[in-house]
Amino acid sequence: MPVRSIRGAITVAENTKKSILEGTHELLVEIIKRNGLDSEDIISVIFSVTHDLNAAFPAVAAREIGWKDISLMCTNEINVPDSLKSCIRVLIHFNTEKANNEINHVYLKGAKILRPDISAGG
Repeated sequence: MPVRSIRGAITVAENTKKSILEGTHELLVEIIKRNGLDSEDIISVIFSVTHDLNAAFPAVAAREIGWKDISLMCTNEINVPDSLKSCIRVLIHFNTEKANNEINHVYLKGAKILRPDISAGG
């Protein structure tokens, strides 16, 4: 079975544990919904946050939705001047028979500007 990836991102209102976990939860639930993603097919997940977010690890939200046996990693996004702030990004590697063009990448809230070509419905 081929390995594919799903990308996604969301912005959050503030640098608090609550805001980071709620935003990550919202993003993951939408990715699951749009892709019919089964946690048994997930290989690994990498979260990145902009330098202004450090109140919580986004991976905690993944554990809270039941992703307990999946390799998760959190890291910082490159701090590029004038780039989008308060942003959580995710890269999910998973096993699927879907072709790349069948995968729905999800960009929510202010993160829609990262991929305006695919985020019109998000």
